[in-house]
Amino acid sequence: MFGLKLFDFSNDVGIDLGTATVLLYVKGKGIVLKEPSVVAIDTNDKKVRAVGFAAQSMIGRTPGSIVAIRPLRDGVISDYESTEKMLRYFLRQACSKRLFKPRVIICVPSGVTEVEKRAVEEAAITAGAKKAILIEEPIAAAIGAGIDIERPCGNMVVDIGGGTTDIAVISLGNHVVNSSIKVAGDKFDDAVIRFIRKKYNILIGERTAEELKKEIGCLIPFEEERTCEIRGRNLLTGLPQNVTISSNEMIEALSEPAAEILEAVHAVMEKTPPELVADISLNGIVLTGGGSLLYGMDKVIEKETGIEARVADDAVSCVAIGTGKALEYIDILNANGKGSSRTSSYDRGW
Repeated sequence: MFGLKLFDFSNDVGIDLGTATVLLYVKGKGIVLKEPSVVAIDTNDKKVRAVGFAAQSMIGRTPGSIVAIRPLRDGVISDYESTEKMLRYFLRQACSKRLFKPRVIICVPSGVTEVEKRAVEEAAITAGAKKAILIEEPIAAAIGAGIDIERPCGNMVVDIGGGTTDIAVISLGNHVVNSSIKVAGDKFDDAVIRFIRKKYNILIGERTAEELKKEIGCLIPFEEERTCEIRGRNLLTGLPQNVTISSNEMIEALSEPAAEILEAVHAVMEKTPPELVADISLNGIVLTGGGSLLYGMDKVIEKETGIEARVADDAVSCVAIGTGKALEYIDILNANGKGSSRTSSYDRGW
């Protein structure tokens, strides 16, 4: 019996299953894992060779027998088997000393279908969860940003992730108006790749585009123009070539996907009841997710809506933190239907 003290009996885990990054929140410990949503698989025997950071470093550099993939696209599962293997690996990393299978709450975009929800639930159960409960990302993001969502007061959250942008007006613990569009961090990266290919006849990869976005990406000019040198493949000669990109060029490259997000925010605002619009004008718009860190995103939304917009503290982790806080109410969420759930057919020791 004395050996049991080595095990952690707290079996609740919150998962932000993002297109670009997976974050795990363990009850009582906080965020314990934050790794890229990437899996490297050997095509010969279908075995996983690497997951997370190790797999990400292989993207674009693997031999023919190993494929590094992102099993989630646009916020939903695109490769079920790889997602299940990735979740299993991450759960084992976070719950290695647990005696029983964990109950998990998983975030999903607000626009997912019932079929897509079921795929996430089944992947979690197959990966080793005892129970899987789903919560919509805008609700989790609002909780993580410190908003009291139970009040009869309108709050607007714009969560810009890797695969989707979720926009919701929340009151009394649920969304009143919401929208989910498949325009977010990945589309910004794609826009950068297209821009450099069109202007310079140079092809760059996803990782280079993402690094360029993080370094000098912006939607409004910096006080002083910034530049970044990158290397790609010249499409005419087929040889490596360096090119220097400026922050002003990034504004041009990123303007199209940014305009789609602004349009979606405006559309949600148009559908919002006037009393809630009045609340939002006082409370402001809260931005969460990695995409909200793009320089000037808050300013362009503020200009579009005429309402003050602010980036939440620790914007990247807001959804995971909100999911973690929701673990305190896991039984209530399961009972009142705010989150759909699926339970394992058997419960063995972890």
